[in-house]
Amino acid sequence: MSVERSLFLSDEAATVAAGEALGEACKHSGLGDGLVIFLGGQLGAGKTTFSRGVLRAFGHRGAVKSPTYTLVEPYEFTDFRVYHFDLYRLGDAEELEYMGVRDYFGPGNLSLVEWSERGEGVLPEPDLELSLTVDGQGRKLVLHSLSVAGTTVLGGMEFPENS
Repeated sequence: MSVERSLFLSDEAATVAAGEALGEACKHSGLGDGLVIFLGGQLGAGKTTFSRGVLRAFGHRGAVKSPTYTLVEPYEFTDFRVYHFDLYRLGDAEELEYMGVRDYFGPGNLSLVEWSERGEGVLPEPDLELSLTVDGQGRKLVLHSLSVAGTTVLGGMEFPENS
């Protein structure tokens, strides 16, 4: 049961708003067994900007930077944990095993993974895949569900009107 939705994002504010909409849908799903979302797109496509929106939905108001050198940035909330991964500088997927990556994927956790292809063979299968591509002055967002949980989240997502 796979679902795909797409949206044109006119600017940075629209990208953040789309991330917030996805974050709200994730929160409302309860993150029961946890959710894994792979964020795809070339450098500068807006993956971290989108992640900032997701984190805002959970209540984070501080800066959100790409964890390129640390590989993962944890965000703790009252009922949930969000882990933002950036695997761009990962040398070998086995490095993820040494950092105990499997502990990040569990009940009540939302894992946002940039450059997921670099962790292939170690990372779990995603519930949602999204891709951001430059499209004129804006971005094209495509969300694709790959599990029942991902389909539930995508079905509960209210797309922002001003994108």
